[in-house]
Amino acid sequence: MPQILIPDWSSAQERAFRRSPMTFAHRLRDTGLVEDEALAKLLDDYPAELYDINLFDFDNDGRMTLRTGARGRLPGDEVLEGVKQGRMWLQLRSVHEHHPALGRAVIQAYDELARYNPSFRPVQMTGQLILSAPQAKVPFHVDAPGVILFHLRGRKRLWIYPSDEAHMPQRAMEDIMLKQTSEDLPYSRAMDSAAQVVELEEGFAATWPMHAPHRVENVEGFNVSLSTDYQTWGSRLTNGAHYANGVFRRWGLPIAAMEKTPIAARAGLWAVGSMLRRAGVVEGRIHAFERSFELGVEA
Repeated sequence: MPQILIPDWSSAQERAFRRSPMTFAHRLRDTGLVEDEALAKLLDDYPAELYDINLFDFDNDGRMTLRTGARGRLPGDEVLEGVKQGRMWLQLRSVHEHHPALGRAVIQAYDELARYNPSFRPVQMTGQLILSAPQAKVPFHVDAPGVILFHLRGRKRLWIYPSDEAHMPQRAMEDIMLKQTSEDLPYSRAMDSAAQVVELEEGFAATWPMHAPHRVENVEGFNVSLSTDYQTWGSRLTNGAHYANGVFRRWGLPIAAMEKTPIAARAGLWAVGSMLRRAGVVEGRIHAFERSFELGVEA
């Protein structure tokens, strides 16, 4: 593994980190962990229950329909070839736990980012390795935790939108935290005028402000990315406050805008939200997707 994975960091990057969309260079591909032979072996060995296999279809307005598939019995090299030749998007969840070498690399990268940015102190991190075809797209959506996307192979384009009421309504985030809806959001191409477009080449990473919605299109070649989600105490308090507000809204109580809610108030809402969650006052509606195809049987 390279001694340094994040080779340099400027004062402009320090100012932008987690405050606005930005990119930075990394050396994760130099580990050799995402070349074809290593990926094929990983696909052979990886627990089938941690595979997410999706086919996205888009209409002329960019609206998405989704089919979800099962791992099947294909050997890893054939799964890899299937991703390269189709429109498939394959995610291996929890790589920080089930791929120790890649997990160590991610921890090192995060440690280096924390040295560059002393206020960055994640309390939780998870990693997902994403393999996607040259024509694959990811629809307009939001992630509840913070995200750092390390791009490793191919080229992709990200549209990152403001986290304002027009693009990321507070009520929608409350519903996501209450598991009433998925992280996909209503989208129209007219929204693109407000987006910041990021071209992501291999060897670069992208990150953006918490709760900024975004969408992704592969531009060239077979794409491999390592998507890492992190939680800080600040993000935990904010998400917990959204949970509590979602319950209060259902009870007809007044809700303050999150940007006008100070951190002390968010901490109080987080504590209340934790009790409400344990009490199960709102039943989640998000369940496992029905898997409509199996690799090697139907695509």
